[in-house]
Amino acid sequence: MAKHLDLADDGFHRHVVPPQISTWLSKRFSKWFFRWLSAAVLRCPGKLLKHSVAVFWSAILLLTVSGCSGPFSSLDPQGPAAAEVAWLWWLMFGFFSLVLLAVIALWHYAIKRRANDMAESSVVSGWIIWGGLVLPSVSIIVLLIAGVPVGQRMIPLPADNAMQIDITGHQWYWQVNYPEHNIQLTDTLHIPVNTVVHLQLHSADVIHSFWVPRLGVKLDLIPGRKNVLKLEASASGTYRGQCAEYCGVGHAHMQFTVIAHEPADFAGWLENAGRSGLEQQEKVKDD
Repeated sequence: MAKHLDLADDGFHRHVVPPQISTWLSKRFSKWFFRWLSAAVLRCPGKLLKHSVAVFWSAILLLTVSGCSGPFSSLDPQGPAAAEVAWLWWLMFGFFSLVLLAVIALWHYAIKRRANDMAESSVVSGWIIWGGLVLPSVSIIVLLIAGVPVGQRMIPLPADNAMQIDITGHQWYWQVNYPEHNIQLTDTLHIPVNTVVHLQLHSADVIHSFWVPRLGVKLDLIPGRKNVLKLEASASGTYRGQCAEYCGVGHAHMQFTVIAHEPADFAGWLENAGRSGLEQQEKVKDD
C-alpha cells in the first residue's frame, strides 16, 4: 500500500504542458536554432568555433562544481566509507584526465603531421604495444590495488560489534525497526556518530536500493533475501537518502532521512523513543 503519496489513476498531480503545444514549441525552436546556427557559421566560422569551445568548457566547469556538494552528493562525504569512495573517485578522475589529455595530444599530432612523416612499422608496433597493451594493463592493476582494500573495508563483519537495525522497503516507504529497543519508525533513521551500524535490509515487494550518498555506498533490497549494509557517520547532522532502484510509479518520492546524533544525545533519544513505543503498545492493548 502506498504511503505519503497523493496518487491518482493517471499518475501524480502535476501541471504539464499539453502535448500539442509542446510539439509545436519544439518544432519552432528547432527551426529557429538551426537557422541561427547556419547563418552564424556562414558569417564567422572561426569566431563561432572559439565561442562554442569557451561555452562548452564553461558549462563543463559549472556542472563539475555543482556536483561537489549538496544533500545527494557523494563527493561531500561525512562517513568513513563515503570518504574512501570519494577519494577513489578523485584518483580515477585525475588519472584518466591525464590519459585523456595524452590521447588528445597524440590525436592533434596525428592530424598536424605531414604525409611524408609516416613512422616506420617498428615505431607503429611500439605505439600499439605500449599504448594499447601496457597502459591499459597498468591502469587496471593500479585501480585494483587502490580499490580492492576500499571495498574490503566496507564489508560488514561480525567483529565490528555493530548496532543492528532492520529496514524493510515497501512501495513506497521505508520501515525502520530497532529490534533491541522495540522502536519502529517510518522514513527516518537515527544513528550514533562514530559508531558502526549494520543495516539488515529486506524488501516486502520489489527490488529497492538503499542509498545515503554522503555516508556510504548503496545496496539493493531483494525480495526473499537479507542483505547487510555497513553504515557509519563521522559527524552529527541530517543526511538525505533515496531509493536508487526504480520500483514503480512512486519511486522518485521514496526518500528517507538519516539523523546522526552524538553518543549522549542518541542515548537520550533511544530512551525517549523506547518509552513512547511502550506507551503506544499499552494504549493499543487497552483499546
